[in-house]
Amino acid sequence: MQLIFRYGFLKWQNVPLSLADWQYILLVFSTVLIAAGGYVINDIFDQQTDAENKPQRVMIGQSISEATAYNIYVALNIVGVGIGFYLSNVIMKPGFATIFILIAALLYLYATSLKQTLLVGNVIVAMLLSFSVIIIGIFDLYPATYEGNQKEMAVLFSILLDYAIFAFIVNFIREIVKDLQDVNGDYNQGMSTLPIVLGVARTSKVVFALSFIPIAILLYYTNEYFAVSKLYLTMGYTLLFVVGPLLYFTIKLWTAKNTKDFGHLSNVLKLVLLFGILSIAIVAYNIKHHA
Repeated sequence: MQLIFRYGFLKWQNVPLSLADWQYILLVFSTVLIAAGGYVINDIFDQQTDAENKPQRVMIGQSISEATAYNIYVALNIVGVGIGFYLSNVIMKPGFATIFILIAALLYLYATSLKQTLLVGNVIVAMLLSFSVIIIGIFDLYPATYEGNQKEMAVLFSILLDYAIFAFIVNFIREIVKDLQDVNGDYNQGMSTLPIVLGVARTSKVVFALSFIPIAILLYYTNEYFAVSKLYLTMGYTLLFVVGPLLYFTIKLWTAKNTKDFGHLSNVLKLVLLFGILSIAIVAYNIKHHA
C-alpha cells in the first residue's frame, strides 16, 4: 500500500518529497516490522483461542516456543522503532519517533487486553491500518511543505486522508466479520465481541447496515470528483472493482450463517481494500493521460 502511494501516485506529482527512495523503503520496512511484532504478540496471547478457531494455523507452542516468540517480538519492535527514530531525525522532527512507539504500544495493548473490550479492539486495528496511509504524509509531505507549495501539499494530504478514512471503514467492518467467524472460540475464552453480546444474527444485520456506508461514500466520491473531472477510467475501475465487490459482500452477508461464509466475506473485504488502494495509481495515470 505504501509503495503504491509513493511510486504510483506521489512520484507523479510535481512536488518535492522529504525522503530519498532508500529512506522511504526504510519507512515501509519499519511499518512492516512493527505490524509483524503486533501479529507475534497477538498470537502469543491467542494460543487457546486460535487452537479452537484455526488449529491448522497455530505456530506458537508447536513449531515455535513461546520464549522464542517473545524474543522475535522484542527484536521486531526494537528494529522497527529504531528505524522510525532514525527517520524522524532525518526529517529533523525527532519528536515524530513517538509515533512508532505509540503504534507498537497500541498493538501490545490490543493483544493483551483491548481486543476483549466490545468494539474497542476493532476500532484500534482499523485505526492503525488507516494510519499507515497518513504516516506517508507525515514523513514524506509535511517536512517538504513550505509557503509556496502549501495548497498543492494540502490537496495531496487530503487525498491520503480520504483513502485512510476508506481503509478505516472497510477494515472496521472486516474486523466485526472476523469476530463473527471466530465467535465460538472467542465465547469459550470469555471475550466480549459484538457477536457474543448481540448474537450472530443481529450482528450480521448491523454489519449489513454498515456495509452501505462505504458504498454510499464511493458513489458520492465517484460522482463528485471522477465524473466531474471526466476521469472515466478511474470511474469505471472504482465501480467495477471496488463498489462491485462491496455490493457482492452486502448481498452475500444477508444469507451468511457459518464460519465458512464469514471467512469468505472477510476475504472479499481484503480484495476491496486491495483494489481500493490500487485505485490511487489508476487516478494518477488517468489524470496524466486526461491532461
